Amino acid sequence: MRVVAAMSGGVDSAVAASRMLEAGHEVVGVHLALAQSAATLRESARGCCTIEDAGDARRVADRLGIPFYVWDMAERFREDVVEDFAAEYAAGRTPNPCLRCNEKIKFAALLDKALALGFDAVATGHYAQIEEVPDPAAPQGVRRELHRAVDMAKDQSYVLGVLDADQLARSFFPLGDTTKPQIREEARQRGFSVAKKPDSHDICFIADGDTRGYLARQLGSEAGPIVDADGEVVGQHDGAHGYTVGQRRGLGLKVPAADGRPRYVVSTDTRSNIVVVGPEELLGVDVITGDHLRWCGPAPTGELHLGAQIRAHGAEYPAQVSVEADGGDGIPERVTVRLAERIRGVASGQSVVLYDGTRVVGSATIASTGRA
Repeated sequence: MRVVAAMSGGVDSAVAASRMLEAGHEVVGVHLALAQSAATLRESARGCCTIEDAGDARRVADRLGIPFYVWDMAERFREDVVEDFAAEYAAGRTPNPCLRCNEKIKFAALLDKALALGFDAVATGHYAQIEEVPDPAAPQGVRRELHRAVDMAKDQSYVLGVLDADQLARSFFPLGDTTKPQIREEARQRGFSVAKKPDSHDICFIADGDTRGYLARQLGSEAGPIVDADGEVVGQHDGAHGYTVGQRRGLGLKVPAADGRPRYVVSTDTRSNIVVVGPEELLGVDVITGDHLRWCGPAPTGELHLGAQIRAHGAEYPAQVSVEADGGDGIPERVTVRLAERIRGVASGQSVVLYDGTRVVGSATIASTGRA
């Protein structure tokens, strides 16, 4: 099988490429140039896509003896991930750019280009597993399912929950059955210079980790009030788009709560430029509605008992899930997730990923939250 190995320049993608080659596939390494003005050197463990990263990926490819190319997808990344990120915050939502990157770039733009060039599949260094199960309705009688990784501390199935069945059929995740320390040791044994390279963290295009500062540069600043649940002004902000539900730090409140308890962002209104804060109990929700549905296999219908995960490395919660179809065409348009317990800090724009045991069923973008 002819496979494109997406090589970020880190240890995970290096070992993934080597494992695909060792498995007997014809492998070509590809580094995605996503930054329009990549920094010459990495200043910290944050971020990715620097010139240094491309060089690290090339050195691994050379050691493996495989062809290596850099594909420029900076414009597509800017439109589909970076601009989408800013637009979502401007609308008062809290997006997850890693899911959007997987959906639009790594398993759409990259995979589409690979297939157009005659390749059969794409392999990445994500920590997740694909299991093949018999299914008479599937091509060749086998359906590929996305499952959690063995190493739960590194499991990335959440950010892959946007992949559909066709994309899973063309994807490989060679690291899913291995822990991260084992991957580093394997890289060391293979002589890869990236064996001890630190992982990248946070949002790759915000290298300093200052999301609020980044949004202020992109969307501007506009002073507005921070109010409590009764409408009393308790502070000022410089742009409601820089705050997200559940946030506690960096509020700079001038009026302390009467009971002395900490306050959190309960809601934001970017149209009126108001941030509302309140006590922790106001954050709890147990009903989530979602749209932009993505299914990792056949689209489910009706009532389901599944697990729901809201954050990339967050807990999974038991939930009753209702999948609703838009009358006539039978295509699911909306999902309602009723959680077994209230959880806090859930904002519209985030993603909820649904699990049946270790299997990923699919994902949805949170449109609204509430209480039963």
